[in-house]
Amino acid sequence: MKTQKILYKGGEGELIEKKSRFIATTRPVESEEEALAFIAEMKKKYWDATHNCSAFVIGDRQQIQRCSDDGEPQGTAGRPMLDVLLGEDIHNMAVVVTRYFGGTLLGTGGLVRAYSKSVQVGLEASEVIEKRSGFLLKMAADYNGIGKIQYILGKKGLPTIASEYGADVTLEVLVPEEEEKGLKEEITEGTSGRTVYQEEKAVLYAILSDGTPLIEELPQ
Repeated sequence: MKTQKILYKGGEGELIEKKSRFIATTRPVESEEEALAFIAEMKKKYWDATHNCSAFVIGDRQQIQRCSDDGEPQGTAGRPMLDVLLGEDIHNMAVVVTRYFGGTLLGTGGLVRAYSKSVQVGLEASEVIEKRSGFLLKMAADYNGIGKIQYILGKKGLPTIASEYGADVTLEVLVPEEEEKGLKEEITEGTSGRTVYQEEKAVLYAILSDGTPLIEELPQ
């Protein structure tokens, strides 16, 4: 896997369309059971709503895909909602769009647009992150070489996860998979071969909206 978009933090967005109120609630899910439990939770919370339509996608290849119109005309709610998730290429998330009928019929096209737009509003209120393949690269250099290394890392915008200052300086750096080889070559050349690479761990990582790295080590 090079990159994968997932829902990191769920949210809630609201849309008014011809006096009908649409509430989109999103939730990260790892299994169909989790998704179904979330949908049941929303139906209980909004028990008095006209409809609680839903869609979810689960798996590295979005293997599990389900949707429900929950009483709306067939194909006007659940499928358009699912199409938004697939179009955004998001994995492991569920969304429920709750509708309180406002007294004015929207028609087939109007329903499709309203439910699709509601999911977009729900996503805007959520935090979607992109997980990438990469490495945690641990390296040591003398004090003369560390300035050059930090310059190279800064130029590439690569975050230092940990540092230790002793007789030499040890850095642990988060590196995208596609940049690992080139980075090592540039650092080796820039420090005249005096950098020692101590450890390299394969990881999946993402950068959160506040700039914090989220790192998941892969099994060796």
